[in-house]
Amino acid sequence: MEIISTKIEQYVEDCSNDEPQLLKELNRETWQKVLNPLMISGAYQGRLLSMISKIKQSETILEIGTYTGYSALCLAEGLIQNGVLHTIDINEELLSIQSNYFQKSPFSHQIKQHIGNALEIIPTLDFKFDLVFIDADKINYANYFHAIINKMNKGGIILSDNVLWKGKVVEPIATNDFDTTALVAYNKLLKEDPRIETVLLPVRDGLTISRVK
Repeated sequence: MEIISTKIEQYVEDCSNDEPQLLKELNRETWQKVLNPLMISGAYQGRLLSMISKIKQSETILEIGTYTGYSALCLAEGLIQNGVLHTIDINEELLSIQSNYFQKSPFSHQIKQHIGNALEIIPTLDFKFDLVFIDADKINYANYFHAIINKMNKGGIILSDNVLWKGKVVEPIATNDFDTTALVAYNKLLKEDPRIETVLLPVRDGLTISRVK
């Protein structure tokens, strides 16, 4: 399902800030060397993540799902001077690409990488978050939300990616389509949880912004 036409998407990108050179290089290397390169946030969504992060001016950011590190670098642009971004991924094979680009960036000393199961790592992080970006295995989105909601600062922002799932969330769901089923339930959870207020944006594959009351 085409959520927004290709021509409109291109126009939106053309009217938005350009992708920084380092991120262009990371984007190119991801497409050349990594399976499923469509998982990368990309130029337009990256600029949106950067803008939200800069508006929020966070001291502590948590990212669940690092992939090759593109979105982490975008989010890091909004950290305050002594702020820290913690990013978690279960795939150790991508660590070298992430580390290479993190070290090349101005935020090398502000990004902390964690390898392993996010649901096991999050309880060990003994601080609260100003901004969280969830972009990992879809079946666990609700579990990630429950793991971080009581660790959010008041006014904190939770960003959830891929919540439209190529339009599958509004189509009949196959009995074995566990990801779509999980996302439909997750979107309902965000809408109904009284601790947050939520807006779902039709950006790329769907991006939800939830603010902690």
